Amino acid sequence: MSINAIREKYERAEKLLPTNTGKYVLNGVIKPHWLGSGDKFWYMRDLREGSDRGKQFMIVNVPENSCAPAFDHSRLATALSETLGQSCDANNLPFEQFEYADDDKSISIHFHVDGSRYVFDLIEYSCVRVEELKPVPQDELPSPDGRYSAFVHNHNLYVRSLETGSIVQLTHDGIPHYDYASYPDNRLTVVYEQLHGLKLPPAAVWSPDSKKLVTYRVDQRLVREVHLVQAVPHEDDDLSPVLHSYRYPLTGDKHVPQAELVICDVELSTVMQLQTGPITLHGKSLFTPGSKLAGWSKEGDKVYFVRLNSNHKSAQFCIADVNTGETTTLLEEHSDTFLHFDMHTTFDLISGQTYNNPNIRLLSDGSSFIWHSERDDWSHLYLYDAQTGKLRNQITSGSWVVRRLLEVDEQNGWVYFTAGGRESGRDPYYQHLYRVQLDGTELTLLTPEDAEHIVNFSPNLEYFVDTFSRVDLSPLSVLRAANGTLIRELEQADIEQLLALGYQIPERFTVKALDGVTDLYGVMVRPAQFDPSRKYPLIDYIYGGPQRTNTPKSFAWQALENGRDPLGCAQSFAQLGFVTIIMDGMGTPHRNKSFHDACYGKLQEAAGLPDHVVGTKQLTERFPFIDLDRVGIWGLSGGGYASTRAILTYPDFYNVAVSACGNHDNRLYNALWAERYQGTSDLASYDEQDNSRLVHNLKGHLLLVHGDADDNVHPALTMRMVDALIKADKDFDMLILPNRHHVFILEPYFVRKKWDYFVRHLMGTEPPREYSIGHARDNEKNEADKEGNHN
Repeated sequence: MSINAIREKYERAEKLLPTNTGKYVLNGVIKPHWLGSGDKFWYMRDLREGSDRGKQFMIVNVPENSCAPAFDHSRLATALSETLGQSCDANNLPFEQFEYADDDKSISIHFHVDGSRYVFDLIEYSCVRVEELKPVPQDELPSPDGRYSAFVHNHNLYVRSLETGSIVQLTHDGIPHYDYASYPDNRLTVVYEQLHGLKLPPAAVWSPDSKKLVTYRVDQRLVREVHLVQAVPHEDDDLSPVLHSYRYPLTGDKHVPQAELVICDVELSTVMQLQTGPITLHGKSLFTPGSKLAGWSKEGDKVYFVRLNSNHKSAQFCIADVNTGETTTLLEEHSDTFLHFDMHTTFDLISGQTYNNPNIRLLSDGSSFIWHSERDDWSHLYLYDAQTGKLRNQITSGSWVVRRLLEVDEQNGWVYFTAGGRESGRDPYYQHLYRVQLDGTELTLLTPEDAEHIVNFSPNLEYFVDTFSRVDLSPLSVLRAANGTLIRELEQADIEQLLALGYQIPERFTVKALDGVTDLYGVMVRPAQFDPSRKYPLIDYIYGGPQRTNTPKSFAWQALENGRDPLGCAQSFAQLGFVTIIMDGMGTPHRNKSFHDACYGKLQEAAGLPDHVVGTKQLTERFPFIDLDRVGIWGLSGGGYASTRAILTYPDFYNVAVSACGNHDNRLYNALWAERYQGTSDLASYDEQDNSRLVHNLKGHLLLVHGDADDNVHPALTMRMVDALIKADKDFDMLILPNRHHVFILEPYFVRKKWDYFVRHLMGTEPPREYSIGHARDNEKNEADKEGNHN
């Protein structure tokens, strides 16, 4: 292949990076902004103006079933132009959100143009600049009534009045590593904050009346201390390496982060410790925004929290009286393996929402609570008495999986939740919306389409916006009544420009697991300019962590907010001439408990790695254009572990692996993650999962990549692999990225090096020299220089 031909492939691949493709899909994301109780909402729709993209604000009146522009965009643009002294485009107004005011007679808008707020009269279309209240800083937690904000300073919790600016110190005895409302060091906080200025709000939850806060004092004094050296500091005046230290428990460590729960009274400036023992913090806080692991009763007289033991084999539901501190354990659940309480926040691209398990809710009257359990091998909801802890009834049941408890309409007795696997003949991972009475009767499917559904309820729970899609079906957003009745279509996503770029619609597939019985689900992306008579190399994008699935279910066209690519660079690989597959093997969640338990004590199987091998072989029988002699694999984090494990365990199957920040030996990873899935009873069982023990098997090409500022998976895990490979006299490649944290999946240099590695070693083609993503002229110069050197 000529240099110009491969460079053209790189250029097409670059255009289809998820950081570039978002602008080519119109109305793929509809975010309703509900007004008042929820009879109206506005949203922003995308417009196409030739090759440019515009936007228009729409207002939906649900009772009238009407949808119209929220205001006269042309008149507002004229008024804006006069006020700002610069031209404003009616189809591209310089703001993306607004608020109605004065009984909908005016709107309040914050402009990025000058950082000011303006009020626009929607009758006269005149505008006035108003005094801008300083926004609450990102590291402060505003109260529900908007009067206060809580913040941490010098290891203690404070409250600031947003009206007067006065500050009250609530706690006084916080010290380093034994402080209030902080997050445990061991997960993506301390070093990342030091390097990148990340600021988190206090780990606390305000009471409904804004008079109290529930938080904790975190004890990490005896937790192991680990270190990172920042070799390339940002400061220009001091070139010396910088040491960053943080607390991080390793597998088998006796001491892990513990939390002592307290109630802080803002008006009385008092602190009361709840009468309960310390709670183990599992990497994330009890009070991570969006989590349901702790919260308040509606009246604010009680708080509830979930206590998990260190290996996740036991969970307790506890309620405490905020006036006395007396705490009662109402329920305790056990498992021989682990309980699936997902601590990880999931961001959904389509809805813009974040989700957390567990699916737990204390009902507002305090009489009962909803509990989530897999006790009968399936994920379901149960209703318990909040006074006695006795089971009232099972809310859902059957051979299917409850995924997300979304809303509880207590007045009418409805529970709204998503679930998968109930509708026969469909991908069991697709989430459909259902509702059921609290007593378990009248279970009803509300979103019938065979697709992944993301919903957003109105505050009064009478309506919801439903956006549904599949990897092979572009998003459609509709408005439905709470009983599922379709009210109107809102927006059909326009993917015409995306397809014109060469986007390959992913194909869904099903294969059998290693047991020959269990169905596994995945997606495949074919090469661009596909020729069925040719043979193409294949790349397996893998994630080896048992705590989550990897295969996308919604239409995937842009990067997620957390910096991930749901298709694992498959669209770019397609332009380079590769087939890409993504699948979830046994040992991953969202099926039945037995399916998930396949991973327990077997981290060396990387959440279904053997299934990837047998599944890929089945695909080659079905799709003869896949070249089984040219198979690559790549992944990041748990996928970094899995990709290295793959090329070492199956050296005659996988030819090339790109392994980014892999936890290659979980004895050196976070104890509270590793012990959850591998167990603690026999630490000798960890020997088998150590990737460095298999380096003698390496036959193919292995690229190890790590960020030197990774405080999640320490760089030492990769360096131990390097040491073992050197001792075994093996050829391999390594890339260290200075100042990069744990997730750099879309880092341009890493993306290019990954492309180069697979193109060179799996395709047998020399990549373009020093192709610079985002710098077309530099690429042309590099190629010209290379041609000159050859001459």
